[in-house]
Amino acid sequence: MPQLTTGKPLKMKPQSKSAFVRFMKQIDIQLMVLPALLLVIVFSYIPMYGVLMAFQDYSIFKGFLASPWTGFKHFEMFFESPDFYGVMRNTIVISLLKFFIGFPAPILLALMLNEVKNMMFKRVVQTVSYLPHFMSWVIVAGLVMSMLSTDNGSVNILLEQMNFIEEPINFLSLPELFWSILVSTGVWKEIGFGSIVYLAAIAGIDPSMYEAAAMDGASRFKQIFLITLPSIMPVVIIFMILAIGNLLNAGFEDILLLAVNPVLRDVSDVIDTYVYRVGIQNSRYSYATAVGLFKAVISVGLLTMANYIARRAGSSLW
Repeated sequence: MPQLTTGKPLKMKPQSKSAFVRFMKQIDIQLMVLPALLLVIVFSYIPMYGVLMAFQDYSIFKGFLASPWTGFKHFEMFFESPDFYGVMRNTIVISLLKFFIGFPAPILLALMLNEVKNMMFKRVVQTVSYLPHFMSWVIVAGLVMSMLSTDNGSVNILLEQMNFIEEPINFLSLPELFWSILVSTGVWKEIGFGSIVYLAAIAGIDPSMYEAAAMDGASRFKQIFLITLPSIMPVVIIFMILAIGNLLNAGFEDILLLAVNPVLRDVSDVIDTYVYRVGIQNSRYSYATAVGLFKAVISVGLLTMANYIARRAGSSLW
């Protein structure tokens, strides 16, 4: 029987291949990432230099170096602005409505499509639900305005024929209906495309699990809750983290195109549209940059918090 030797402890040999050597061996694969890396650097990191405007009284004639520094002046102006409460209220309410309605909608569609046995019908539903995603918001907003128009709008015509109303209603001039129209339009546009990932995750579930559950007497409804949902939960959690990080992105194009009536300003003005109106239209670049930076900092905080909570649950981004 071999005897254990008593001497100096064995030392682990250092890795013979450095990171540079491993990189060079994979140079053909690494170069495939280069275009995406350059895209992120050029359009995401280099423009971060413009964040300096938030702490300056920026002038396009003086530039970054010559413009006077003001510290947190523009942040304080935003917090003390009479628009602060309305903008934050609209941003939070619209974001929460989109999150609680728009986030589970693709999951529900994927679960329902997974239960469809007629493949022809399933393909038709998938195609019809995917198409709106590839339409620009200009087209979608025009379609919604046409449907809700008081002049031969299909919705008003239908309500009149069903005797629900006596005269046409201008839906896009009623503040109390704007949030419903905005959220429902966004869900209709993105529900099909958002369900693709969940359908792919469902397709990766072992069919034998469903067979075993069926032999034990579990109905299809129980199989959804006992097998399908737990199996795709890691994917759901990851997308939930990203959705929470984007919680303050209440929308820009959709609101800008649908809220054409000035009457809707009180319920439609969110951080993004406020930054556009103040920064671009009124040329208050430093103030608008400060508002945008405030939103970015809050978003990073929400993303970090959501990732921390998800990590405790066993799934996270990092």
